[in-house]
This record gives sequence, structure tokens and C-alpha cells, in this order.
Amino acid sequence: MPAAESLPLAQSCRIIDFERADAVSLMIYPPPPPMLVVAGQKPLANMQVSLNPLRYVQKPEYWGIEVVGCMPPIGQPAIVPYVVELNLAGYIGTRGIEVIGASHTERIELAAADESTPPET
Repeated sequence: MPAAESLPLAQSCRIIDFERADAVSLMIYPPPPPMLVVAGQKPLANMQVSLNPLRYVQKPEYWGIEVVGCMPPIGQPAIVPYVVELNLAGYIGTRGIEVIGASHTERIELAAADESTPPET
């Protein structure tokens, strides 16, 4: 099996832009891990948008999370809003997270770095 870096890139998925990114924490005790909520506009009505955390050998200052849109075989051209969320358990760097879009990134400081392990995928 070849190393992941040498595998071909997907043709149907792309990093897309976002308009807003927020880390939301519930005000209960004990506090659960925060949720990342990202909103924007997608170029195809039937495009599937997801938040994909990057992989690291050791915890970075800001954990990178890509905003990815996957296109179906036949797209429905229409600009429509999207909202996606991700449980940040195990995906918080020593200072926070960095949301990565097509034309810009946004760093979000998170005071308490999460020490738990990433959820099973």
C-alpha cells in the first residue's frame, strides 16, 4: 500500500469558501468539547459540505480544519447557503483551531486545549 501522500487527489472534492466560523460551547458542567459551526454559500445546490481536520504527528498550535465541498456527478447550479458542524474533541491545538477555506483562513483561539482523543471515523 502506498503512503497516503502518494495517493492521487480526488477530482470531485474541493476546498470551498466560508463566510462565518464559530466555536460554540454549551454552558453546562462538566463542559462538553466545543462544536465548530461553519456557514457559507455553496455553488451547487446538491454539493455535500464537510469539515475535515488535518492529520498531525504532534499537536500543532492551531489545528487545521478544511471546509470541503464534494460535487455529485450531475450538479445543480445554484448558490445556496450551507451550515456544517464538527465536534472538536481531539482536534484543538495548543492555542486553538484554524478554519481553512478556498480564499482565506480564520484562527479561533480556544482557552482550554482539549486533551481527549479524536472520535473514531
